[in-house]
Amino acid sequence: MSATLLAVALSLVSAAAYAAAAVAQERLASRVQLGESGVLRMLGSGVWWSSVGLNASAALLHVAALKYGPLTLVQPLGALTLVAAVPLGARLAGRRVTRLEWRGTGLTLIGLGALLLTASGPAPDDTLTVPEALVVAAATMAVIGVLSRPGTRPGLRHATASGFASGVASALTQTVTVAVTDRSGPLFSPQVVIVAVLVAAFAAGGLLLSQTAYRGGLGAPLAVVTLTNPVAASVIGVALLGERLQGGIGGILVAVAGAAVAAYGVVVLTRSPRDLAVAPERDFLPPIPGQTVAPDGVRPATSGLQNA
Repeated sequence: MSATLLAVALSLVSAAAYAAAAVAQERLASRVQLGESGVLRMLGSGVWWSSVGLNASAALLHVAALKYGPLTLVQPLGALTLVAAVPLGARLAGRRVTRLEWRGTGLTLIGLGALLLTASGPAPDDTLTVPEALVVAAATMAVIGVLSRPGTRPGLRHATASGFASGVASALTQTVTVAVTDRSGPLFSPQVVIVAVLVAAFAAGGLLLSQTAYRGGLGAPLAVVTLTNPVAASVIGVALLGERLQGGIGGILVAVAGAAVAAYGVVVLTRSPRDLAVAPERDFLPPIPGQTVAPDGVRPATSGLQNA
């Protein structure tokens, strides 16, 4: 199997795991306000730790994919997370996937196909230097700080911040992966250690930001994360790692057209109805002392939480 096909296969499995984690996070976020008590309830929920495990597994698969494929190939495949999450979320909500959702899925897949024609390249061999990694990290933290400030509609802003954090984490992860597997230098060089710490920080930050974003539902926040993640990673890949699209000017035009179609497909998916039919909260969260629980196990509507 070629390096490109292996990268694609690993990315597909990773996207499926990320989709399952996103659905679990959204269903938990709709029940937990991230205040002090909300965080404690979340940490006591098996669903939260299941989503963390799924995210960790997906991240490991993503790391492996980045070893065999460039950022411009691996990151756009992350859009398949949304494609998988929509029908999964609909099934768990007890409804059918709508025609609008199938249309968005089809457009997203067509756009991704065009992108893959131009993004497939050799296995990566370049890495970010420590100064480059620190500059990227500082710029990303500044953007996240602006997007996550208190204000209106935190869902989409936090989703954008999460996408940037995750995309930068992927770019930094590629540096760690290539450096560690390059036998010409020490395994735990200063470059590897510093960049690995930055990866852990941005990965954790992206996870918490997405948890906040999913308070407003799954479709729109996940779509925003899906779009901003590859944008951030691909900019780093092209600007700092010497990655290039295949096919010259024609390849660039195909990639732009594919990106536009995929983006429109994602926008169509954001118009899907929010999953209102949810399973009883007793399946997700530990009980709150003194709270009344109906015979069917569903807590009163007044215990629900604000949407973004």
